[in-house]
Amino acid sequence: MFKSLITKLNCAQTSRTFHTTACMNEVRLLSRLRVVDNSEIGKRAMAEGKPPKVICVYNKKHVGYIGDRVLVAIKGQKKKGILVGLKQKQNVKVPKFDSNNVVLIDDNGTPLGNRIHVPIPTILRTILKEKTHSKGADYTKLLGIATRFV
Repeated sequence: MFKSLITKLNCAQTSRTFHTTACMNEVRLLSRLRVVDNSEIGKRAMAEGKPPKVICVYNKKHVGYIGDRVLVAIKGQKKKGILVGLKQKQNVKVPKFDSNNVVLIDDNGTPLGNRIHVPIPTILRTILKEKTHSKGADYTKLLGIATRFV
């Protein structure tokens, strides 16, 4: 009996060293994001190594897709953002990125920075134009500050 107890304890200790669940590349609650615009709060957070975390995804599935609005916690503040690049598997003709990228915006849809450093997908043009007409915010300003499209 004592021997079986020791083997159970050893198994419990070794099972903590590796993860058995698959890596989730999708944007959900408490996912870390990378700020890709040149806003002051975004630059400071990324320089300190404290990237923003997702508090809420504004869609029915609560899983973020490209072009979705998210609420993030950054430097002790709540800011809204638009997802512009994701690690998860995408639809056809939508590129897959190495990190989950976000651009910080105001409540009315204007970006906090004035330049986006990474290329953003061209499909984002049609997605944001549809959301601009259906919602009251103007998301086309985000397309104006983008330097490159993929």
